[in-house]
Amino acid sequence: MSSTPEGFFVDWDGQLRSTTDCGGGYRCEVDLPAKYVAVMSPKGALVHEATFYKDQAAVEKAGIKASLVAGSAPWGRKSEGF
Repeated sequence: MSSTPEGFFVDWDGQLRSTTDCGGGYRCEVDLPAKYVAVMSPKGALVHEATFYKDQAAVEKAGIKASLVAGSAPWGRKSEGF
């Protein structure tokens, strides 16, 4: 089994999350050539699709203003950044 590449994506609340600690019991599947993140539920259902960014500089370069949140931050509502 391959490991998830370290990077970032924007969740459905507009918050920046890590692909290696996306929280909510979810896991990320990353397609690097497509710059695609599939966020999967614990039972394997696709719950969110996003663009993969290799680092925060890539997020900023794309013009996205999003606060990075910890994996412990709940999905479905705005959280405090760290």
